[in-house]
Amino acid sequence: MEKNNDRDNKDNNNNNYRYWVRQVTDEAAPLPVPRKLSQQDLSTQSQSSTQLGSVWNRAGTWEEKNLNKWASTRIKDLLVSVGSLEFSSGRAEIAEVSKCVGDAFLVTVRNKKRVGYNYELTLRVKGEWLIGEEKKNVKGHIDIPEFSFGELDDLQIEVRVSEDKDLLHQHKQQINRDLTKLFLEPLREKLLQFEQELKER
Repeated sequence: MEKNNDRDNKDNNNNNYRYWVRQVTDEAAPLPVPRKLSQQDLSTQSQSSTQLGSVWNRAGTWEEKNLNKWASTRIKDLLVSVGSLEFSSGRAEIAEVSKCVGDAFLVTVRNKKRVGYNYELTLRVKGEWLIGEEKKNVKGHIDIPEFSFGELDDLQIEVRVSEDKDLLHQHKQQINRDLTKLFLEPLREKLLQFEQELKER
């Protein structure tokens, strides 16, 4: 009787299933080992015209790349390159981009590329205006409120002329109108160029 019980217990032990293997045995699968990508992997990736994203992401699943550094630098370079613009009563130029806050990104999902951005800008401008019969140096700022991918047709700018006791209120209003009219289209064109370059990355 004891022999039968011993045999039943032995059979039961053989049929037991352990979910977690506590010790590595010869029958266990080897542990995965990280492998550095080779030059052949990289060249295969560059030759594939349909594969997007990183080499490790061959399935083309979700992958997001931060482009903030490139985008901020490129926006500043493009806007300063507008240069000096002239009009009937003077000229003005963008001295610097004093505020450039936002995000730009490239997303690869299901082997398709999508880009996007969202920015706020402030530009410092300076120029000369003929007021009456006298030329006056004028400084100010152009604010570009939040704008994002695909919305440049509705781009709006807000002009602020620096406080100057020599300028009458009506002169400041005229300068605001001049700056808005002068810079809106050139700024839109430069931002459209940025958007196109972003799409081509």
